[in-house]
Amino acid sequence: MQNMISLDDGIGIDAMDVGWPLQDLGRRMARAAVMLDSRMRTLTAQPEEGAATAEYAVVLVAATGFAAVLVALLKSDAIKTLLTNIVKKALSV
Repeated sequence: MQNMISLDDGIGIDAMDVGWPLQDLGRRMARAAVMLDSRMRTLTAQPEEGAATAEYAVVLVAATGFAAVLVALLKSDAIKTLLTNIVKKALSV
């Protein structure tokens, strides 16, 4: 049983019949399959881990741009006058 390369489906290949190069190839293929399975499980476990961070960054940039436009509007003389008149009218009631 030591000279057998075991595959997942239960089929064994006798290393004495096929030689060492094929046995080495079988081991490398089995290892590659395990590594691929591990990588796929890792990717599917949390597929959008970095997407949330990117979404937060986009929202933060948009909010900053909106705040800059709002500050620019509030600094203009027309808006200052309009807001001052609204506050004066509200306080006179």
